[in-house]
Amino acid sequence: MPKFLRIGVHQSNVSGYTSKAWCVRRVGSAVFLKWGAVEVHGAGDGRKVYWTVAPREKTVRCGTAQRAQDYAKAAIARRRSHRYESLAGPIALRRRSVERGTELKQALATILIVDIVRSTEKAAKLGDARWTKVMGHYYAAVRKELKTSRGKEVVTTGDGVLATFKAPAAGVTCATAIQKAVRTLGLEIRVGLHVGEYTVSGGEMVGLAFHIGTRIAAKARAGEVLVSSAVKNLLVSHAQIRFRDHGVHQLKGVPERWRLYRVED
Repeated sequence: MPKFLRIGVHQSNVSGYTSKAWCVRRVGSAVFLKWGAVEVHGAGDGRKVYWTVAPREKTVRCGTAQRAQDYAKAAIARRRSHRYESLAGPIALRRRSVERGTELKQALATILIVDIVRSTEKAAKLGDARWTKVMGHYYAAVRKELKTSRGKEVVTTGDGVLATFKAPAAGVTCATAIQKAVRTLGLEIRVGLHVGEYTVSGGEMVGLAFHIGTRIAAKARAGEVLVSSAVKNLLVSHAQIRFRDHGVHQLKGVPERWRLYRVED
């Protein structure tokens, strides 16, 4: 059954990024469809994809095998135009901890969101083989800086990275270091940082803070690192980190308006 993962969708769910997968299989004159939301963990050959809930399913009976074949081909072509990429591995239904409701732990962290600007355009220009190599170097550079700054990678999907830090200064330092490192690859990124509480539930990170960090990153332009006022207020004593007021913004789906700041070189 061909599987397709929708990429470039930056809607943060409780444990990272949510994307959508779509599968098709033909048996004789019938076509079996399956689709739904998935979580993506890791990158490249080590990437794992899980259905977040049981996927929706549909059976289309086409009368003849030829009609079914034509239907499947048209359906696959249509999904590819919606920026889906092929998935070689299986999609598993993630098992939730039976004690999820009883194992709740509160934590505070600096949340970093990194996103490549115009990634689809660059991928189309370079082609699959070259883009795969560039992305390999990109993730290697990001992980090197995360290790240096003692950041913890939470999840990656497509060209996005979500990580957490114990200290906001470490998050800002890491963001600017990643920015400089990926420029040597011909890439520009946008970065968002926020400090907030989250809950560790069943081994997963749950909280509005992840959504806020994602929305802040979406407000950044190419080459910008934007932070929330929560980050800026915790760094008033760090003279080596300078900020410029970026105005008050409404973050999509997030209550109230938020004042953001741009990290200055």
